[in-house]
Amino acid sequence: MGYLDHIQACNNADLSQFRPFHVAGQRVGWLQDEFVAQLAAWPDVFDLDEEKVTLKSATDNFEARSLAIKAPLRDLAETGAINGWRREYFPVMKMWGDPPLMQMERSSRPHFGTCSWAVALNGFVSLDDGLYIWIAYRAKDKPTFPGMLDVFVGGGLPIGIAPRDNLIKECAEEARIPREISDRIRSTSVVSYCHQALNGVKPDQVFCYDVEMPAEFVPVNRDGEIDRFELWPVEEVAARIRDSFDFKFNCNLVIIDFLVRHGYITPENEPDYMAIVLGLRQAG
Repeated sequence: MGYLDHIQACNNADLSQFRPFHVAGQRVGWLQDEFVAQLAAWPDVFDLDEEKVTLKSATDNFEARSLAIKAPLRDLAETGAINGWRREYFPVMKMWGDPPLMQMERSSRPHFGTCSWAVALNGFVSLDDGLYIWIAYRAKDKPTFPGMLDVFVGGGLPIGIAPRDNLIKECAEEARIPREISDRIRSTSVVSYCHQALNGVKPDQVFCYDVEMPAEFVPVNRDGEIDRFELWPVEEVAARIRDSFDFKFNCNLVIIDFLVRHGYITPENEPDYMAIVLGLRQAG
């Protein structure tokens, strides 16, 4: 296997199997037919036809749309059709920076195939013998991807908070990184993908950041989501990603992007270089 396998695994969605989801005249998501059938219970909220699913036009502003869809989502969660209800609300919009059309609870988003945004931080340390990267082990009791390897710090991007502010908050919660260090994080890029899973499709986009950590700093998790952190030589990280699926699926893209930007994956050492670089940024 190789780096390109992770890009292909993240972009496995066949959108011909899904029905477009429209809000306020914009296509903002994708739904499986089996899930569409359940929405028929709310004819006052959803307009269903063979071509698409539309949130009713009577819901003509952010508050009205958010309120209209809230009851169906909670009912679907109570029946088990939506799992993992967290009471975390994410914006629904066609493009980052657009005015949000409405908000939806986090766990419902794959079922509607709406884009989610997230933040991810690569923390690296420069030592005498080379570059090292902090790697996180996800807690074994996490509801998603338990025990897998992860980026240093990351998390979903709820409504009402800027990417950098959210990442600084996650730095404190996930790794007890003091503000004088997290203030130094540097925005670097965005990776995106369109991933099909059992509960729907995830056309997601991740804001990527780097920070050089002090050699003496040892991260400590505070929120219970991380089992432990380890500091690995960059070559070991690159080999683990290239040769395994041990990292949470989308974290591979974040670290591959880091390896490209820092010159560890190059046109000279990687025959799939162009496909890798272009493949890091796809949209559904």
